[in-house]
Amino acid sequence: MPAAYFVVRAIVTDASKRAAFDRWYETEHVPDAVKAFGASKAWRFWSLDDPSLHQAMYQFDDEAKLAAMLKGEALTKLVADFERDWPDVKRSRETLVLAQTFGE
Repeated sequence: MPAAYFVVRAIVTDASKRAAFDRWYETEHVPDAVKAFGASKAWRFWSLDDPSLHQAMYQFDDEAKLAAMLKGEALTKLVADFERDWPDVKRSRETLVLAQTFGE
């Protein structure tokens, strides 16, 4: 089965809050999420085209593991933590399945 991905896009419109958001995401949120979700890998990105756009991507071994995470309590808790700490940051979520890999 191909890998599946959970992608969270966040818009941090207040430039003065981006460094704090970045530290929180790096030191608290992603480590907690990887562990709680059972993700095999995670990545974080800041857009070069839109400095307010942050993206986190979590890799799962397959769609079944992603589906189980989406129905679990870990996601509910992490969403609540995010909303508590960053109530003004708008987010969207997306789920993806790997279609093909190119290169290494």
